[in-house]
Amino acid sequence: MRPGVRIGIDVGKARIGVARTDPHGMLATPVETVPRSKDGEGDADIRRIRDIVAELDAMEIVVGLPLSMSGGETASTQDARDFAERLATARNPPVRMIDERLTTVSAQTALHANGRNTRSSRPVIDQVAAVILVQHALDSERSSGKPPGILIDPSQGKGSD
Repeated sequence: MRPGVRIGIDVGKARIGVARTDPHGMLATPVETVPRSKDGEGDADIRRIRDIVAELDAMEIVVGLPLSMSGGETASTQDARDFAERLATARNPPVRMIDERLTTVSAQTALHANGRNTRSSRPVIDQVAAVILVQHALDSERSSGKPPGILIDPSQGKGSD
């Protein structure tokens, strides 16, 4: 298991859930929900995430790749890829994308089990989804011995293994 803090990112249309791991890669915890910048508003969301990465001295960013249950592309798949590519610059640590199927559903289920309704929990759901995502990445690396997901190559603007 590689040591270092990882940042988990759950990209949504309105909000971005952010989570982090401890430096030993054992546990994931929520950080914050970042408002998604709208077209024409600039890159405030990217800047905030870069600030978080710098503050926590993260060694890797893990972005959720939304796929359908059958593994195919969804309406959000390209949006998440584009976001990950914008994060994948020389100024940031490596960015990896991992399958995020059911993370939001799992987050909603966990919150409902703790007595929270969906409407009051929307900002928290994004953070919990990011926690589930980055915890899945940790578990995957621990079991396989390899970094999880697909590495985004900033020089080519696409993923590689």
